[in-house]
Amino acid sequence: MCSGPKERQENQGATMDSELEKVTCKFAWFNFACARDELDDSVALLAELKVLLTKFGSLPPSFKKTPNAVAELKLARTIYEHAVILSVKIKDQEAFERNFSQLKAFYMDTCGMIPPSPDEYPIRGLYLLKLLADNKIADFHTELELLPLEALNHPCIKYVVELEQSFMEGAYNQWINAREAIPHDTYVYFMDHLADTVRYEIADCTGQAYDYLPVKDAKKMLMFTSDKEFLEYITEEQHEWEIKNCSVLFHMAKPNNHLDLHPFKLMNQAFNYAWELEQIM
Repeated sequence: MCSGPKERQENQGATMDSELEKVTCKFAWFNFACARDELDDSVALLAELKVLLTKFGSLPPSFKKTPNAVAELKLARTIYEHAVILSVKIKDQEAFERNFSQLKAFYMDTCGMIPPSPDEYPIRGLYLLKLLADNKIADFHTELELLPLEALNHPCIKYVVELEQSFMEGAYNQWINAREAIPHDTYVYFMDHLADTVRYEIADCTGQAYDYLPVKDAKKMLMFTSDKEFLEYITEEQHEWEIKNCSVLFHMAKPNNHLDLHPFKLMNQAFNYAWELEQIM
């Protein structure tokens, strides 16, 4: 016998409760695996969670008004926040991009549906840091413009914005202090990545602005703490540099066509490096 409208609604609610309970239970196991740093298990459980989330009709982009919509949205957002953090732990930048893209829909499109997440600005700051580390400055500013004005006062957002300003000004020495004052543990990975980007910029401009530098000054400018690391860097990354008489010679790195240089950038960098050397000497 066919059931009436009220009975069908009750059955549907019970089904949704069951799905919500299943995801909640699976998420508890996921958290347990993450807490124990069982990364392979965490990745496997996250994949299962994402499959289960497809059964929630309330999630973006459909946003169906289901009986458990609020609980589903909050739980799904939390899962994707954990997914972003996990992708940093396993050092998977492609997964980080995918997970943040999915999470961003919750941050942008669920205002008024569910309360704000306390982890939103730390995670959005983390994404800004990744863009900065990738030297995607245009994307960085586009993403920054999507944030409300009050977000700029959050410690994590403010930290990355100040870091970007130092980066664009060529004040790379400030990066060292910033590295010691990270606002969140998850920022360490992209700060290390940013170090490579900063080092590349310094090396590129140094090779064009100077004929040579003493080894000790070049090592400090490129933020190496040991001679071994510095020599390995030159051997692996800077094949056109030469060490001779306790100096690093850049003559082989000079571009053949000086018209291809960016004179204003080089001038700005040269002044910055001159100031840096005064601090070192």
